[in-house]
Amino acid sequence: MAILITGGAGYIGSHTVYEFIDAGYEVVVVDNLSTGFRETLPEDISFYNGNIADTDLIDRIFSDHRIDTVLHFAGSIVVPESVENPLKYFENNTAASFSLLKSCIKNSIKNFIFSSTASVYGSNPKGIMEESYAPSPENPYAASKLMTEMMIKDISQAHGLNYIILRYFNVAGADTKLRTGQMKKDATHLIKVACQAAVGIRPNLHIYGTDYPTPDGTCVRDYIHVSDLANAHLKAYKSLANGHIKNKIYNCGYGYGFSVMEVIQQVEKIAGLELTKIYSDRRAGDPVSLIANSQLLQTETGWSPQYDDLDKIILSALIWEKTINNKTRKLAV
Repeated sequence: MAILITGGAGYIGSHTVYEFIDAGYEVVVVDNLSTGFRETLPEDISFYNGNIADTDLIDRIFSDHRIDTVLHFAGSIVVPESVENPLKYFENNTAASFSLLKSCIKNSIKNFIFSSTASVYGSNPKGIMEESYAPSPENPYAASKLMTEMMIKDISQAHGLNYIILRYFNVAGADTKLRTGQMKKDATHLIKVACQAAVGIRPNLHIYGTDYPTPDGTCVRDYIHVSDLANAHLKAYKSLANGHIKNKIYNCGYGYGFSVMEVIQQVEKIAGLELTKIYSDRRAGDPVSLIANSQLLQTETGWSPQYDDLDKIILSALIWEKTINNKTRKLAV
């Protein structure tokens, strides 16, 4: 049986594609390339350029391949943009997911793994988030993801679709084999942006808010290496396919956080230079602190992170930025 990965040419999706290929699975990818990059994927992969809301396309993919599981990454992910343009997020994330789920039921797909976010928790005062906490989304991005979670649960109850929902904390780093990484030049993820500044792609680095109720006044996040997150999907898939678990929600993180300033200082240390920093007001929709309790994921799926170290995350991201920057310069010449 094959696995369909939506948004498989994106940052997290492409790493997960390689994780499954390396483990010997047949993978099919659908991506409209609005934020994804076809060149990050193997040339010989079964790839469809299109939107997950295109029911004719999705039906054709299900007809062409013996697919029993969908890994759903496709969607929009920038929190400040969601505040400015919520309709885009409800369309790309919630409405498109509805269409995909409808196609899954029509084509008797057995398993569904959904890429959700820790943002659904909001600024929970308990600090370390557990799956049992009541969601309290603070921005349209998080709300659009939570709505999709609710749809998945209800559809599962009505139609028997088995699911796992993975709530990501802050994802960073790059494939250690340099097959893929975060490609977007206008990315908003802190470690990506800081590494771009370190290699000269950006002239400076914005720090949004220094008056949060944290030790140094900047937001605190739990950073997870993208390859560990990709492996969490593989572990979740195996557990779901083997019937060991189903219909569960898991946090994906390391269980401790770093502030924005701590991350920047570590990037400066590893890169061996001081970054030009611009201090700005808070961004709308940013929770104060997001830290994962991922014990449930580890206990029930056997997931064990391999890159649980901020220096490893930053170094892999920095090497990736230098690599793609050199490639771009060569192409320009």
